[in-house]
Amino acid sequence: MSEALGLGKVRWGLLLAVTALVLAGAGIYAVGAYQRFEESRSAASTVGVTAAQPLPSVPFVLFRNTASGQGYGHAATVPLSAPAGTRSVSERECDRVYGTKESSVCLKTNRGLVTAFEASLLNRDWEPQSSWPIKGIPSRTRISPDGSMIATTVFVTGHSYATAGFSTATEITQSGGTPENLEDYALLVNGQRLVATDRNIWGVTFVPGQKDAFYATAASSGRIWLVRGSISAKTLTAVHDNVECPSISPDGTRIAFKKNDGGALAAHWKVAVLDLATGQETVLSEKRSVDDQIEWLDNQNLLYGLADEAVEGDSNIWQLGTNPGSQPAMFIAHAWSPSVIR
Repeated sequence: MSEALGLGKVRWGLLLAVTALVLAGAGIYAVGAYQRFEESRSAASTVGVTAAQPLPSVPFVLFRNTASGQGYGHAATVPLSAPAGTRSVSERECDRVYGTKESSVCLKTNRGLVTAFEASLLNRDWEPQSSWPIKGIPSRTRISPDGSMIATTVFVTGHSYATAGFSTATEITQSGGTPENLEDYALLVNGQRLVATDRNIWGVTFVPGQKDAFYATAASSGRIWLVRGSISAKTLTAVHDNVECPSISPDGTRIAFKKNDGGALAAHWKVAVLDLATGQETVLSEKRSVDDQIEWLDNQNLLYGLADEAVEGDSNIWQLGTNPGSQPAMFIAHAWSPSVIR
């Protein structure tokens, strides 16, 4: 018996020693990786940058800078007339950013012993005017043209729309108000209220010139709808099928969106445009899968982000015309989350 106990202690001792070595190795690797990451962020930027300036005179493009070196992950701007030119990089780190000529909204991850997520409303000088916690990993954000309403979408479960079983939380925050979760709105499909508990809402776009109205995506029981929202009535009314991450055109007549033609297990999102008056869909020529909420450059051209296949953590913003034969072209390299401000 004593011999067996002795062997057991030896085995436990060896197990503890191996575990300690593995943990130490993991810790050393993590520290080294963090140091390498910090060194890369302090290196000279690989693109032309200037120090932080207030939001420029319109028109300009606001985006997340993904060029390696100083300013990686920070909100930045370029003149709309020179998207490939020198970028003004702010001191604000953002996972997602969107703005108007007077303010911008920044969604970010605060990493530490406990990771937390935050939304901030920034003024023209990049100073926070208000901040509030969000419930998960930043995914989408929009701000109404007059800056009075902010929409945020986060992943509560999962980290991608291609992940089975993902769950989102989408809120609209009015100036000085408490965030409203859109899952508390009545979802109306074919005139009937849908009360299923598996509802998901994401990707808000505010209707220009109509302060009470917005569009979003709603999903339940494997079905997906474009819904028109009313803030005053607290309703979401289904108006079209299979529209994800809608973005309304500046003239308010069309919706750009991503359309899955790859099935639930192997999502592949095409870029498409919906005419709101006729209900006609036009699928565009981009062959790559676009998992983004599209931005309108103007009434005839779209912008969207795609991960850079050659560099981990980098991405590029592409331009695509709304004519079916248009081909994608690079708009801003090393960038993500575009917002066109006029």
